[in-house]
Amino acid sequence: MNAKLRSLWAGAALAAATVAAAPSLAESARSDWPYFGGSKRFDRYSPLSQINKGNVGRLQTVWTRPGLDASLKEAFPDVSPSPYLRGTPIIVDGTLYAPNAVGLVEAFDAATGATRWVQKPFANTLAEAAGQSIRTVDYWKSGGEERIIAVRGEWLYALDPKDGSLITSFGQGGRASLNRDTPDQAKFFGFNGPLVVGDVIVIGGAGGGKAGGGYADGGNTVESTPEHIRGYDVRTGKLLWTTFVMPQKGEPGYESWGQARDITGNMAAWAPLAADEQLGIVYVPLSAPTNSHYGGHRPGDNLYSDSILAIDTRTGKLLWHHQLTHHDLWDYDIGSPPTVADLKVGGRTIKAVIQPNKVGFLFAFDRVTGKPIWPIHERPVPQSTVPGEKTSPTQPVPSRPPPFDVQGVTDDDLIDYSPELKAAARKFVAENYTGMGPLWSPPTLAVPGKRGVLTAPGGWGAGNWNTGAFDPETGRYYAVSMTMPGAFTVQKLDEPGTMPYGSPTRPAGGGGGAPASGPANYGPGPNGLPLLKGPYGRVTAFDMNKGEKLWTIANGEGPRNLPGLKELNLPYLGTIGRPVALVTKSLLFLGEASNAVMGGAGVGGPVKFRAYDKQSGAIVAEIPIPAGTTGGPITYMAGGKQMIVVPTGNATTGPAWIAMAIN
Repeated sequence: MNAKLRSLWAGAALAAATVAAAPSLAESARSDWPYFGGSKRFDRYSPLSQINKGNVGRLQTVWTRPGLDASLKEAFPDVSPSPYLRGTPIIVDGTLYAPNAVGLVEAFDAATGATRWVQKPFANTLAEAAGQSIRTVDYWKSGGEERIIAVRGEWLYALDPKDGSLITSFGQGGRASLNRDTPDQAKFFGFNGPLVVGDVIVIGGAGGGKAGGGYADGGNTVESTPEHIRGYDVRTGKLLWTTFVMPQKGEPGYESWGQARDITGNMAAWAPLAADEQLGIVYVPLSAPTNSHYGGHRPGDNLYSDSILAIDTRTGKLLWHHQLTHHDLWDYDIGSPPTVADLKVGGRTIKAVIQPNKVGFLFAFDRVTGKPIWPIHERPVPQSTVPGEKTSPTQPVPSRPPPFDVQGVTDDDLIDYSPELKAAARKFVAENYTGMGPLWSPPTLAVPGKRGVLTAPGGWGAGNWNTGAFDPETGRYYAVSMTMPGAFTVQKLDEPGTMPYGSPTRPAGGGGGAPASGPANYGPGPNGLPLLKGPYGRVTAFDMNKGEKLWTIANGEGPRNLPGLKELNLPYLGTIGRPVALVTKSLLFLGEASNAVMGGAGVGGPVKFRAYDKQSGAIVAEIPIPAGTTGGPITYMAGGKQMIVVPTGNATTGPAWIAMAIN
């Protein structure tokens, strides 16, 4: 254990203290889809095989359901939902449950899509009816008790699965407030929804960094609020425990903040959580601290930002952690869900957890002890020249497996589909950037007319909440990513209440690292083309039993038909976006993301939903659907047929769930 406290594991003490429980409903019902990650293990896997390589070419749409039930539109005609339908359904006893386009829960028949019930707004007002879609709900059952657990805005709800009515013994009349008593009165908001483990609802959260809610990792204000991880009683809605993402006095990591420990915020679990229900452990991926591009006020590694936490769901005790980015200056947080997996490494079975991050690495740990499965090396990285900034001298690099996307930018990475394009790309970089640099090139002071140092990935990341599906039969992990470089700059700030330096690209907060490729037209680059070679949207397959890369494919046509590329007859180049994979007995399914997901990246019209051979990556079938995907595809059996349902949406079609089957 080094003095910087970059990792901690409990080893044998944890193993002895962990008591295995009986397999839960979520872990045993693998022919259904009981959680939006497939199961609480978050593998996005199903063993179903009625849809297979021999018949998937006959897959077609069998029903479509709008993302907002007609009854709500009739009651509140002024509600105008976003086409970004995040709601990935779960299925329980033939009924699909999902947050709709305004975040209210809808229950509908898994075979036909017909409405069974729609959650009523807590108050019969337009303000209460309006809202944003979130990613999922969860289901809990014990004896004769059962309920649907949902998060909407700042509230945690418990609903009766039979009719959607509130469970009035929960919280205050059926809902419990997720707001915390903080100096800035920050309001809770989270996209992921709840995760129920045993009788505990785990809430990760997002935002919470400034008054009124909203993201704060890229903001320039000095004072902010950390978003801690919390556990609630599934029966009563009572807060049971809080795990602090900002170490408290006397805890490891307390000294890694200096005086900023009282003013720094965010570090929320922006990405989905995963759990080992038998061990009673939840795995929590944390995000960046404020400000994610300047850290002169927060010296040190800044635990527990950018860390994966293993938390005992019964007590909230932190069992182990690993920080995957030290002293984050790039918004290189852990934007992807962990995956609970059982691996066979060197002849022995390891209870593992796999954690991708925005940087494009896959880290693998023993999920009981926290010990890395393969060594993680601290590598020297470039240092900052911004006054007052002190970059971490090293960053963690796993020895296995290799990265799943481009890291850093050199001349070899520039677009080279023709000599003319290569020359144009070099000229564009020379005119618009202060240079090209490796991964972890720190932000530089803004230079008029320049974008800073071109590197990869940018602030959008290579991996994100959509990254990853795991096949427990083969030990293969499929990393879905996008190649979108960026440049990070800061400028001197003189406004009251701000940091000395902040981002000139997005001063109001969020993201950063001005994209250098994409969103909508894959520019800016020479003639609106990408600066780098593709694939721009890709899938990389890994053998996680060996930590080896197997293959990489492009997902989608990408920009190959744009002027300047079309005449070159290029192969598929991959579509930038955040599509979600589904892996089954023989196939890997993946759509193309809607441009509603990232404010431009993705596709604004019809797309292809593809079935790949999961062994080779070869395309087996391309199924047209009217809009890009906005959430994860799921699969289950209903009426004797294997169904695939996926959330979709764009400005033309609006939000909708599409169901497909073999007809």
